[in-house]
Amino acid sequence: MEKLEQYQKYIQQAITEYANLDSAKDEIEQQLIFDTVCNHYQLMYVGWKNRRRHHGCVLHIDIKNDKIWIQHDGTEIGLANELVKLGVPKEDIVLAFHEPLVRQYTGFGVG
Repeated sequence: MEKLEQYQKYIQQAITEYANLDSAKDEIEQQLIFDTVCNHYQLMYVGWKNRRRHHGCVLHIDIKNDKIWIQHDGTEIGLANELVKLGVPKEDIVLAFHEPLVRQYTGFGVG
């Protein structure tokens, strides 16, 4: 399997597994957004709870230039570590939520 297809599969698997862990939020809908054409992947929370609107991005991941770019990670587990467990080399994961000058100290890719 080609690298791009493998990374698409890993990202979808990791996001889906994380969403299943947190499925107890019955009133809040979890939306998995997988754009395999442009390589954008998100987990969104949408809904109402206690008369309050909830809408937000929990995870946002892109694939660019054969690397996985984690644009936003609102999880406690850290999705980068889950991707490493699946077999993605650390140098192929960019923690894009860190500014470029700091990325060299994260132990992951720099971009």
